[in-house]
Amino acid sequence: MEKLTIATRKSPLALAQTNQVAAHLHEVLGVEIELLTMATTGDRQTAWSLEKRGGKGLFTKELEEALLDGRADIAVHSAKDLPGDQPEGLTVAGYLPRVDPRDVLVVRAGVESPQTIATGSPRRRLQLSMCFPEAQFIEIRGNVDTRLRKIAQDGVAEATVLAAAGLSRLGIGSWPDAEFRVLGFETMVPAVAQAAIAIQTRHETAPHISNHFDKPTQEAVDLERAFQTQLEGGCHTALGVHVSGDTLWFFHEEIGLRSFPLSEKERLTPDSTALSVLKRIGFAL
Repeated sequence: MEKLTIATRKSPLALAQTNQVAAHLHEVLGVEIELLTMATTGDRQTAWSLEKRGGKGLFTKELEEALLDGRADIAVHSAKDLPGDQPEGLTVAGYLPRVDPRDVLVVRAGVESPQTIATGSPRRRLQLSMCFPEAQFIEIRGNVDTRLRKIAQDGVAEATVLAAAGLSRLGIGSWPDAEFRVLGFETMVPAVAQAAIAIQTRHETAPHISNHFDKPTQEAVDLERAFQTQLEGGCHTALGVHVSGDTLWFFHEEIGLRSFPLSEKERLTPDSTALSVLKRIGFAL
């Protein structure tokens, strides 16, 4: 293996994440790296509501097609955008070490309690409504810079929510006329696999690269995805699941926010753990 072609979306965040993967693989494998940049359906249809349309595959399908037809060797995804079920012939080879998975409330400077919050995520909307019961919610699309401008400069809403990992990867620690408030897990449970960068490839390629990725991140994401699979959660469902050390944080629109202790055995048996916890809290599966 002398060269790897990596399929990626064109957005600044996607490219920042892909460059991290490219640098890592170049270092550990010594191979030449080439990027294949693509626009996905989700990138092109900026007016679509992901909640109403269903977001499954909107940001991944074109990259997966490039893998299947041989134009690319691997594809890099924000793991939370990647559906849990893989197309035939493809697999997730691994993840880079996950960084800060928390969400950040971005508020226009001077606003203490926002009355209008822009987010298209049911998960974020329902959890924020517990903190700001009087707030009204509107949808928002666009890359990180666009969303920040809409809040701080354009007055589209008084606040929005962005992932801490995305802000960090773009080198954004502040923004003119905006305040960043990090939301702890007890307030906002992250999306399944949030802040993890997934490396997807064909089955025959996976054995050559899978040992070069982060096992603790894979264990955590596998457990989070097991809950998603059991509940068939997607962009239309208000679901948050996050594994943090020996604690499982869980949010669902039907039961609210919970936390559970995790043993090492439970971390390593994702399917049985997800089924057991969900039955314990009253889901009929």
